[in-house]
Amino acid sequence: MKKKGKLRKFLKVLGPGLITGASDDDPSGIATYSQVGAAYGLGLLWMSLFTFPMMAALQGMCARIGLVTSQGLTNTLKNHYPKLILYLMLIFSVPAIILNIGADIAGMGAVTNLLFPSIPAFAFSFVFTVIMMAVIIAYPYQKIAGILKWFCLSILLYLIVPFIIKVNWKEVLVATIVPHIELNKDFIEMVVAILGTTISPYLFFWQATMEAEDVEHKKKHIIVNKRILRDMTADVNTGMFASNLVMLFIILTTGVVLHNAGIKDVNTVEQAAKALEPLAGKFSYIFFALGVVGTGFLAIPVLAGSLSYMLAESFGWPEGLDKKFHEAKPFYIVIIFALVIGLLINILGISPMKALLYTAILYGITSPVMIAVVLHIGNNKKIMNNFTNSRLSNILGMITFIVMTMAAIALIYFQFQ
Repeated sequence: MKKKGKLRKFLKVLGPGLITGASDDDPSGIATYSQVGAAYGLGLLWMSLFTFPMMAALQGMCARIGLVTSQGLTNTLKNHYPKLILYLMLIFSVPAIILNIGADIAGMGAVTNLLFPSIPAFAFSFVFTVIMMAVIIAYPYQKIAGILKWFCLSILLYLIVPFIIKVNWKEVLVATIVPHIELNKDFIEMVVAILGTTISPYLFFWQATMEAEDVEHKKKHIIVNKRILRDMTADVNTGMFASNLVMLFIILTTGVVLHNAGIKDVNTVEQAAKALEPLAGKFSYIFFALGVVGTGFLAIPVLAGSLSYMLAESFGWPEGLDKKFHEAKPFYIVIIFALVIGLLINILGISPMKALLYTAILYGITSPVMIAVVLHIGNNKKIMNNFTNSRLSNILGMITFIVMTMAAIALIYFQFQ
């Protein structure tokens, strides 16, 4: 009974952190990890272990900022920093988020086209976009996420495949613990893509805003204490661990199935779906499509919502996914425009898999700016009072900043070699 009580208590603690972790494994993430596994086999498996503490530290900082200030990151920047920093943040973040939305919509359309080849992929993308607009406007996001998270369970097939095919687990353990590094353009590109898709700036804004709104729903004047911070940390760490575990198994599955079969460049969602074939057989495309569409429906509202929260807080508009359309018109109009522009990006004719990978790389290049901002806010006593970053958070935050900055510089350097 005690164990059941502890489990129930633990499950009750899970909330914004778990949703953030789930939305991080969006179509962009699936595409990136599939390409990494296909191109390098187990060579980059160590990144899943490497990114977890960095990701958990950054998201934990953002969650603490939201809890302590009862505001999103944008409002905090607006109220305590020069406007130039706010505008730079918007310039860096808005294009990357819109491109991510477009790439995810394209990926959803492409995987559904696999199942119904006679219908153009763009037609599916259009239908999904319209459905998302209607659902985001009509229902609170928490309700949407509660339903759609079940669609994402098909991605868990990646966790099963390695156990039913021949895998050298000693080799897997070594690849997970011992870093493998190559100093060339393609390898650095993959490293930056992994960093970008796991440590994405839009997740910083989403985490802080959701924590602030969660506090507002529970109690108007909540007093932040050690128990609340402990619960928040458990929620964030669980979400980030789950996200990185899925990353590890996608790279492992595609590395064993695709790389070993000589498929080293994943240009289509069909090739990515092939990795599920040992378990799902001819149904692998169905399972893969369900996973990509499910994660898209979960992640795109997070992307569009993050963008809308940023602009609404910057310009003082009414905001909130729990509000009705007439209560926050500008907020919802931004979401509609973001989805429409994302849909129109599909007309450019870029391969959905490549677009998803490019999005991850763009995040990897722009993230250091936002990491520096989050670190500064987290250590600002005027904002955080007695809840500034711990020494461990600062060490992990600085390591993340240095690693992502060096990776971005290396990527730019190798472009001219």
